[in-house]
Amino acid sequence: MITVYGIKNCDTVKKARAWLDANAVPYRFHDYKAAGIDAVRLQQWSTKVGWEVLLNRSGTSFRALPDADKQGIDQAKAIALMIGSPSMIKRPVVEHDGTVLVGFNPEIYASTLR
Repeated sequence: MITVYGIKNCDTVKKARAWLDANAVPYRFHDYKAAGIDAVRLQQWSTKVGWEVLLNRSGTSFRALPDADKQGIDQAKAIALMIGSPSMIKRPVVEHDGTVLVGFNPEIYASTLR
């Protein structure tokens, strides 16, 4: 089963879910803003795609951090930031058969999720 992780009001998550629905791809949705996300899962994703890919540095949550918190980020600090504020996780994150996709790209979805 495909699991889509994200925030239900995020436009990119909405696009990804609409694509999955339009292509009759079954999935389960996990709203990590409402249900949270654990460090183990973030660690697993980080191992597969890199914490640099997961951490949304262009979002308002990250930009609102004090400059000192933005310095010296490593994997442990990135995971702590994302647990503390799930809005800092790029969206959506899709898990399927051991694969982790970050963001929405219809071409990648078509080749990976069918």
